[in-house]
Amino acid sequence: MASSQETYNKRDKEKKRLKKRLDKQQKLAERKANSQGGGPENMIAYVDENGHITDTPPDPANRKKIDAGSIEIGVQKREAVEAASIRKGKVEFFNTSKGFGFIKELDTQEKYFVHVNGVTEEIKENDMVTFELERGFKGMNAVRVKKV
Repeated sequence: MASSQETYNKRDKEKKRLKKRLDKQQKLAERKANSQGGGPENMIAYVDENGHITDTPPDPANRKKIDAGSIEIGVQKREAVEAASIRKGKVEFFNTSKGFGFIKELDTQEKYFVHVNGVTEEIKENDMVTFELERGFKGMNAVRVKKV
């Protein structure tokens, strides 16, 4: 006569699984019975004209008409920097072997980086020049540099 394939441990584990499943179903039934939500209509919240959350709907008389065409999406365009204006300055430093230097503007005494690619004529230190500004990676750069 063959003995049962089920051992004590297998029966015990199966009883524990069954009890756990029944406890879970019982807790779910209790939560449903005790819930005070009452459905989606009780979960709706409204925002009043001051931005506060309330449970009462807003008064339709206070409703404002908004033209959808007047809403701008994105970032406003920045005003153009005076990059197109021609400025005057003096070459403070220029290394011809490395191809860069600095120009000091006469009006504001600001120094601007200049690269050999932005130079239209050959320049050297202490030359008076005219130039325009463009925004570079690290700040404003002098471009279209010409001798005066």
